Amino acid sequence: MLRVAVPNKGSLSEAASEMLSEAGYRQRRDTRELVMVDPDNDIEFFFLRPRDIAVYVGQGTLDVGITGRDLLLDAEVEAEELLPLGFAASTFRFAGPVGDFSKVEELEGKRLATSYDGLLRGYLAGRGIHAKVVRLDGAVESSVRLGVADAIADVVETGSTLKAAGMEIFGDPILKSEAVLIRRTGKGGAANGTVKEIDVLIRRLQGVLVARQYVLMDYDIRKELVEQAAALTPGLESPTVSPLRDSDWVAVRSMVPKKETNRIMDELYDLGARAILVSSIHACRI
Repeated sequence: MLRVAVPNKGSLSEAASEMLSEAGYRQRRDTRELVMVDPDNDIEFFFLRPRDIAVYVGQGTLDVGITGRDLLLDAEVEAEELLPLGFAASTFRFAGPVGDFSKVEELEGKRLATSYDGLLRGYLAGRGIHAKVVRLDGAVESSVRLGVADAIADVVETGSTLKAAGMEIFGDPILKSEAVLIRRTGKGGAANGTVKEIDVLIRRLQGVLVARQYVLMDYDIRKELVEQAAALTPGLESPTVSPLRDSDWVAVRSMVPKKETNRIMDELYDLGARAILVSSIHACRI
């Protein structure tokens, strides 16, 4: 039975469970449940703190897990990213008092406060910068004002909290993070002979990602305009073209990016397409 770690709370939890549900897996109904078995899919889910998931997977206790890329790198364990999942995006950056820093090299010999000390130490070491890393569990932006640090490294969304604390972002992003599926690396990387089950999980999650990013578009168009229409809706391989009762017209079906739906519909209409319909994709395999 495949053993999967799922976040039990926070920004990752609801989105991860929703994605697994869309992929055809049973999910818990009560947030107090810590373990749930899905016998139809021969899989067992363990609901854990997001920060602990990489540790359990890295030690081989669980086969795979869903956590943040930042939490995976911060844990410094033998685990690797298998698949980015497209939600819980965040950016990890440096910030300091307004006017004090303009580039990362200026952090040499300084004190840096963060909740991600493993991730930060790895980043600094990779760039040959020697600085003291001060680990804090929260409210990192207050550390400079309280004299604990000279600058900070933290997850930044809008930057409004930093501005309120009299700080500004500087340097390039340390990391762009999102939710990822991970598994153990090194010796015993695929525990308990679960390679096939992991491959099935990956395909299902990839199917959800594609279904969220694409829609099906159907339309009728005159035969002589098919090539021009196909250039607008090439699909993943090529569009499906079917004859209609009127031999001068054909029906076309193709997958198109969801975010470009209305623009493509407008261009098809201008080209001469009619009866343009858009349908959601609930699941797929590519």
